[in-house]
Amino acid sequence: MNLETIQHFLLWSTIINYVILVIWFAAFILARETLYRLHTKWFRLSSEAFDAVHYGGMAVYKIGIMLFNLVPLLVLCFAVR
Repeated sequence: MNLETIQHFLLWSTIINYVILVIWFAAFILARETLYRLHTKWFRLSSEAFDAVHYGGMAVYKIGIMLFNLVPLLVLCFAVR
């Protein structure tokens, strides 16, 4: 496996993960009440706790994308030059 293959993999992984993050955010913004009703059938959550769980989850997911995909991609791009 050469560096170019790894760079392509990391690039597509970053793109796919950011698309998933944007879909999650859009679903949360556009269908918040529906999602809240669905989740409260399974768990006891206040509206504030529901928001905190989703915002926290999005933050952790975003940090994970940066840590495991974006930063290694940038390092490889700069190291190859």
